[in-house]
This record gives sequence, structure tokens and C-alpha cells, in this order.
Amino acid sequence: MREWWLHVGLLCLPLVAVYLHIPPPQLSPALNKWHSAGEHFHFRGHKVFYRDSSGALGSSDVVILLHGFPTSSYDWIKIWEPLNQRFHRVIALDFLGFGFSDKPRPHKYSIFEQASLVEALVSHLGLNQHKVNLVSHDYGDTVALELLYRSDQNRSGRLHLNSLCLSNGGLFPETHHPRLLQILLKDYRLLSTVLTRLTNYMVFQRGVGEVFGPYTQPTDAEFWDMWTGLRFNDGNLVLDSLLQYINQRLKHRERWVGALSSTSVPLHIIYGPLDPVNPHPQFIRLYQKLVPRSTITVLDEHISHYPQLEDPQGFLNAYFNFIHSF
Repeated sequence: MREWWLHVGLLCLPLVAVYLHIPPPQLSPALNKWHSAGEHFHFRGHKVFYRDSSGALGSSDVVILLHGFPTSSYDWIKIWEPLNQRFHRVIALDFLGFGFSDKPRPHKYSIFEQASLVEALVSHLGLNQHKVNLVSHDYGDTVALELLYRSDQNRSGRLHLNSLCLSNGGLFPETHHPRLLQILLKDYRLLSTVLTRLTNYMVFQRGVGEVFGPYTQPTDAEFWDMWTGLRFNDGNLVLDSLLQYINQRLKHRERWVGALSSTSVPLHIIYGPLDPVNPHPQFIRLYQKLVPRSTITVLDEHISHYPQLEDPQGFLNAYFNFIHSF
């Protein structure tokens, strides 16, 4: 019996070796079009992908879009053109470790570094003295809070905020419920080394599908584009390092929640209430308590963690109403 298991193990080893070195999937035509329309700039020796689109004539307004984990700037595809019709410039980037940006390893990824990256992009584009509007989601919400802190405390002088619109981010550690796989990846280093290599499309699809509403699930093509962006430059191998942002949120809660509570910058949040990561009503009640001067849009009850993809029109209506209110 022992010999039988030994033979099976020896036969499986080459298969596992092949599996762990599966090349990343090819870009779909839609994702390739997004990639081709972008550019790169260098930040601390790394290439960072961004898109900068000129839109509405007669407007000087600029909006910068900050994506979430574990996806990329492509999360904004469904609202990109409508934003172009309203703003003079629409800018999105892939944070370091995400999408088409470099994914160095080993590397200590941090929210502070990603905020500095955004400031560097603003400088690169010559927008240092320009007031910008930030729209953020999930991971991007925390980056936005660090930028808000720096702007209000005049720490860098590189970013002047005109407004901030958040969406479904884990702003408060006490109401944030990461998925089991995220907990395993961020806290169990030995296990995470194996899991990052074993994560495949089916695991990814199931995990991401759980944070979309049952009636707003991505299509197969949309799931595949998300997966392709993650796998680009072996992004699956840095997931555990990127997920340290959850621990950083807890450690720096007072800094970031304090900035949110005390700022005079116009604030809005667009919230999908079916979100299992930031559940309703606990999350929104705490937000109302700690950020009373912010306006709030709660979308339809079937909208979950990715409101800009699940209800792009509702998201746009809420955002344009906010922008036109001040």
C-alpha cells in the first residue's frame, strides 16, 4: 500500500510542477484595448501603468480614480466614457503590485507607498497646483484617506483635493470582514507561499463572485479579464504582501479615520448594501456617526461590493449629484 502511494506521488510531482508554471492568460481584445490606451511612468525604479484621457471641452475639472483589491484600473471601464463627457481629464492608475504595473517581489507593499505613487503621478502629469477630485473603491479608499491626511496636514503639497468620493472600502477595522482566503494569505506566511501559487481561475472566480450580488455577477468574460489582470507579471505571487494593507488599516486607524472625520473637503460615499465585506447596516451607521458632514448614497438592496461595476448608472447618478452640489 505504501509503495502504491509513493508511485502516485512521484507521478503527480511533474504535473504539479507544470501546474505551478502555467503561463498567464492572453489579454482579451477589450483588456488589450485598455492596456494599449495607457502609458507608463517610473516610480522608485518601477513601471506604473496609468490612463489619462482628455474629455469635456470647456471644463478644467480633473478626476482621479483609485481601484480596489485584487483588481485594477479596469474596474472603472463601465463609467469611463460618461466621466469623460463630464470632466476635462479622467485619470486612473494601477497601483504597484496590481494590473499592468510592476509587481516586485519580495517587496513591502504599503498604503503609504501607494499614496506617494499617486502624488508622483500627479507631479508627472503637471497637476501639482490643480485641484483634483478623487473617486476611490475598496483598497483605493484607504489610499485616498492617506492622501486626505497629507493634504489636510499640508504634509506634501503635491495633491490639492477638491472632493473625495469613497465606495465600499473597509474604512473601519471594526466593521470590516475580510474573506477567509484573505486572512490566510495575510497572516500565515508559510501557508500563503503555497496558496499564492495554487490560486487558480476557479478559486479566484468563486472568491470574487462572493462579493458581487446574486443578480449582478460578472460575465464569464469579465471574470476572465479580472483574472488576466491579476496574473499579469505573476501578480498572484504578491497577493499575500499586498494584503498587509488590512493590518495597516488597524495599526493606523486613528490617522486615517481621524482625517476622514475632521476634513473640510467635500465628502460623499456610494455604498452597495449587500456587501459581505462591509455589511449593512453596521458599516453605514458607523460611517454616519463618525463622518456626519459627509453625504451618502445607498444603492439598491441587491448591489454589493463593486457598485461601479454592478450598477454603473446608479453610481454615476450619485456621483454627478454630489459633484454638482458644491
